[in-house]
Amino acid sequence: MANAKIIQDKQLAVDEIAAKLRASSSTVVADYRGLNVAQVTELRKQLREAGIEFQVLKNSLVRRATASAELSELDAVLTGPTAIAFGGDDIVAPAKILSNFAKKNDALQVKGGVVEGRVVGVDQIKALADLPSREGMLSMLLSVLQAPVRNFALAVKAVSEKQEAQA
Repeated sequence: MANAKIIQDKQLAVDEIAAKLRASSSTVVADYRGLNVAQVTELRKQLREAGIEFQVLKNSLVRRATASAELSELDAVLTGPTAIAFGGDDIVAPAKILSNFAKKNDALQVKGGVVEGRVVGVDQIKALADLPSREGMLSMLLSVLQAPVRNFALAVKAVSEKQEAQA
């Protein structure tokens, strides 16, 4: 009877991981070997502040979840100790935080991940990390949208000043 309970618990865990993989806009898989408790605590704090869930999971459970979520290509990076960051709305945040942390702490190795339902490698995760955050992109878009209006206002002001000077 105990075995049935354990199997049921594991199946619930697999279903939960698969649901997180499907729901997450971006997921980053990393090897955390060599990080001390203080470093892991700092990393978790940074991720939590950005609304990112960070879990250390058994590879066997994650493999079953990737099969369920149709992301079996991710199995190639599921070796050794594995920690997974499940992102929310901001696609860039998990990649940016983990990549920046890995630059300061050589022990953390980004292995790959999933971005909008596609399995990606380390290079794509690093490229994603180099993008500005969602807020940065929105401010850049806003400045591009405001530029024509600002230029038109400056032109109107220059014409009116020129007419006043001639009068």
